[in-house]
Amino acid sequence: MTLGDVVEQLGDGAVLALGGLVVGLAFGALAQQSRFCLRAATVEVSRGALGPKLAIWLVAFGAAVVATQGLILAGLLDVSNARQLVARGSVSGALLGGAMFGAGMVLARGCASRLLVLSATGNLRALVTGLIVTLVAQASYRGALSPAREWLANLWMVEGGVQRSLLAPFGGSALAGVVIGLAWLIPGLWLSRRQSVGTWRSIAAIGVGLAVAGAWAVTFWIAQTSFEPVAVKSISFTGPSADTLMALINMPSIPLSFDAGLIPGVFLGSLLAAAATREIELQGYEGGASMIRYIVGAMLMGFGSMLAGGCAVGAGVAGGAVFAVTAWLALVAMWAGAGITDLLVDRGLSAPALRPEGLRPSS
Repeated sequence: MTLGDVVEQLGDGAVLALGGLVVGLAFGALAQQSRFCLRAATVEVSRGALGPKLAIWLVAFGAAVVATQGLILAGLLDVSNARQLVARGSVSGALLGGAMFGAGMVLARGCASRLLVLSATGNLRALVTGLIVTLVAQASYRGALSPAREWLANLWMVEGGVQRSLLAPFGGSALAGVVIGLAWLIPGLWLSRRQSVGTWRSIAAIGVGLAVAGAWAVTFWIAQTSFEPVAVKSISFTGPSADTLMALINMPSIPLSFDAGLIPGVFLGSLLAAAATREIELQGYEGGASMIRYIVGAMLMGFGSMLAGGCAVGAGVAGGAVFAVTAWLALVAMWAGAGITDLLVDRGLSAPALRPEGLRPSS
């Protein structure tokens, strides 16, 4: 039975949701096991260390780029119609939103994907913080905060097509993309070995990157067999989480889509992995004052992700894997925003309410 037969029998929505569920299960389990976290990597670097957390992020990012560009090179994937490349993009949104997201993930002690993964392990602090991120993201996309987001985004726009691709100087060559990806993956693997990360964690980090590439491939293959328009996309969290939450609140049933399978899949995958390794532990906020930090961070991430065009995974890794210029700008801004916030807040230069004393790290 071919994929076209499955799509014809089950329908586009069901197959997309099933694909999202499978990808989400893999991502959730592997992210939980590898401790994949952009926030942890940026804090490590900002404090002058090239350690295991950076190694994990480099391996995952490099694997995502190599696998995605490898699929394109093999003729198994075409991302030319992906939103990150074909539509107009916002340079101002990428820079401002990325910086806000980076600052927010340091305050909230985890990015959007990490909060979802941690929620499944019993971290109630991550669960509540993630819900705030989702609500603010929805308000920024369609609600009261959307005019501010649109104004900031329109300050500096870039046209879609060649102008949005960092591979344009190389003629759009996927081979160049693979080479650039290896330039991230190989140092990451070397650093993993040097820092004694462990074989399993390194493999799990590679799996995180492969899940991102797999999401691109799954949506592309379904789009090729579907009679209805299907968006070619990869893993992202803030927008899909907001849509899923709003559907749960406003609709008797959730419309079937890739994102509808992805979000619960990530949660379930992390839960199963944590249960298998006995890492489920209930955690909460430690004092009312500490909540200020997480709420501020969640609000910055919710607004910043919608302004930047995605979260640390959606823009930073998935968008970076297809070499969308705004995605790479957002990623650089996230690193900068996180580093500056760590300097001002977690190294004692901030107001007492935002300092980390007594707070337990969530990653």
